[in-house]
Amino acid sequence: MYQIDAYHFIYLLGILPILWLLYALVVRWKRKLQSRFGNPSLLKELSPNQSRFKPTLKLILISFSISLLVVGLMNPKIGTQLETVKREGVDIVFAIDVSKSMLAEDIAPNRIEKSKRLVSAILNQLASDRVGIIVYASQAVPQLPITTDYGSAKMFLQALNTDMLSSQGTALDNAIDLSGTFFDDDDQTNRVIFLISDGEDHSDEAANAATRAAELGIKIFTFGVGTENGAPIPLKRNGVTESYKKDFEGEVIITKRNAVVLEAIATATNGQYQDGNDTQAVLDFVLEQLKAMDKKEFEAKKFVSYKDRFQPFLIGALLFLLIDLFLFETKTKWVQKLNLFNENKNEK
Repeated sequence: MYQIDAYHFIYLLGILPILWLLYALVVRWKRKLQSRFGNPSLLKELSPNQSRFKPTLKLILISFSISLLVVGLMNPKIGTQLETVKREGVDIVFAIDVSKSMLAEDIAPNRIEKSKRLVSAILNQLASDRVGIIVYASQAVPQLPITTDYGSAKMFLQALNTDMLSSQGTALDNAIDLSGTFFDDDDQTNRVIFLISDGEDHSDEAANAATRAAELGIKIFTFGVGTENGAPIPLKRNGVTESYKKDFEGEVIITKRNAVVLEAIATATNGQYQDGNDTQAVLDFVLEQLKAMDKKEFEAKKFVSYKDRFQPFLIGALLFLLIDLFLFETKTKWVQKLNLFNENKNEK
């Protein structure tokens, strides 16, 4: 297994064909210039120790040196080092309201987008806790089982919208009961539900569901989005508001944040309610709560840690440069005696 840190340095290899082209042009120019001063065989007799092979060899050495230097800059890594990583944390399930009331724009850009950004900001602050996601309107639907993959959590989070569930309403009891099934570790000391909602259009069974969750050792923290003054629910087409949702009497519905319901749910599980409109306040609150909770080691896995391997390539590049530095363009006496290229034969 391997990986490359900086692929963009590979473009530096484009220097090599330019270098060889310049070498060919220089050799051609030298031969043409020398032919003006005399016969090539005569010039060879005048400079018998001049090697015709070594200039090409020096160019080959420089080419190898550049190639190795470029590979070193790319920093190849090979996965030969194993590390044991232990994680400690709590299990957190995000229960996100996707009912139509979450389209209200009393908090910019609207309640559902604010909720998604709030959850994403919380995920950015987590280190080793396991997370899961469910969505709910008139019913609750699982989206992401308990995992430590925050990247997948954000991917599922971005896909959430109010059209996911056809029937409407806000069945908080179903959301709480379904969230409780996500906790698969009986030994986990802390189980947490972060419930994000406007608390509007709730069922009467929410308090009973909260009591059941408390009996399972689950603590619920609720975050209310929206304002107490409320706002109408826009009906849009292609991003343009055409009208607002109305009741059976033709009156425009004004949806308001119901903090009382959310506070009651949190209190029943020894949790707390927090205004979800202030992202920074929520982050500070979440970090404070998680810091105070007991952490449990819930997994210990071995991961392949890629180790830098640029050093041999840089050493090789330096070695070829040193060889080129001490390699002169005259014939080497002991090599000439070996007659590797039949030079003595050609001189006869």
